[in-house]
This record gives sequence, structure tokens and C-alpha cells, in this order.
Amino acid sequence: MVQMVVLYEREVDPERYQRHLDEFVTKVECRAFRHGKAFGSPFDQPAFAYYAVFEWDDMEAFKATARSDEFAASGKDAMEMGIPFTATFVELD
Repeated sequence: MVQMVVLYEREVDPERYQRHLDEFVTKVECRAFRHGKAFGSPFDQPAFAYYAVFEWDDMEAFKATARSDEFAASGKDAMEMGIPFTATFVELD
């Protein structure tokens, strides 16, 4: 399985994020997409405020999606929300 983990530094605006989901995320080919608010950490405050993760069955499926216009458009729209974030690709055994 391959995941892309997106960590937002600040909470997202609910209405703007819903628009991002409806207009962009739903068009990205993936096995699953999840998102939610960070609520704590064992070391005081969480390092990020909002979390999103895409999942693909394997590297081949991820690479096919990563080359798509829909994937690029989703990333561009995420940047246009104006909230600093990181995105990390993870391969799980």
C-alpha cells in the first residue's frame, strides 16, 4: 500500500475545505481518502492542526495517479487555500 500524508499547520476553513473535497479530491483516483482535525499529542501540542491521507493499493496505482491532471489540480488547489502544509509519500509493507 502507498499513502500520501498531508499535514496542515493550521486548521482548515470548513467551507473552503469542503469545496476542495468536492471539486478536486473526489476526482483523484485512489483506494481511500480520510481527513480530520488533530486533537492532541503525547508531547504537549500536536505538530500540525489538520490531517489528510490518500491511499493506493500499490506503487503502480500511485504512480498512475501521480501523473494525472486531477492529482496536480488537487495539489494546486490545496496550495491556494493558503495554509502551509507538508506532503509525504509512504510505502507500507
